[in-house]
Amino acid sequence: MTVAKNTICLWYDKDAEAAARFYAETFPDSSVSAIHHAPGDYPAGKEGDVLTVDFTVLGIPCLGLNGGPAFTHSEAFSFQVSTEDQEETDRYWNAIVENGGQESACGWCKDKWGISWQITPRVLVEALAAGGGEAKRAFEAMMDMKKIDVAAIEAARRGH
Repeated sequence: MTVAKNTICLWYDKDAEAAARFYAETFPDSSVSAIHHAPGDYPAGKEGDVLTVDFTVLGIPCLGLNGGPAFTHSEAFSFQVSTEDQEETDRYWNAIVENGGQESACGWCKDKWGISWQITPRVLVEALAAGGGEAKRAFEAMMDMKKIDVAAIEAARRGH
């Protein structure tokens, strides 16, 4: 068994396995590698319950902990997913939102377990990095969006 030097631990009420399987089905370079059951009773569960899940999201090692309802997720942590085009942006956004998630602003959405995701087309990152008027126009266009519209960002970059 190989243990990653650094792993992101995500606290779930009781659905770490379902979340990990959803991420593995939705994103490339993602998988569920192990499910560990509690060796005894604990405050949020009983012996034999799924306690932790080892999984990878877009190549990032994660540990899902079924710790109970004591802590919940916030936008202070999010996965930022870089996309190449509108099709890829739509695919990830729709998978998250249509599976019990919710839309937010400026390319952010939240999955049904409360994890925040930034679905960020490369064209937006490039526009903001360009600086000047191009960045300002792209930023202003983005501020009115929920899911990022690649064509609208490209038009804003050109000044249209």
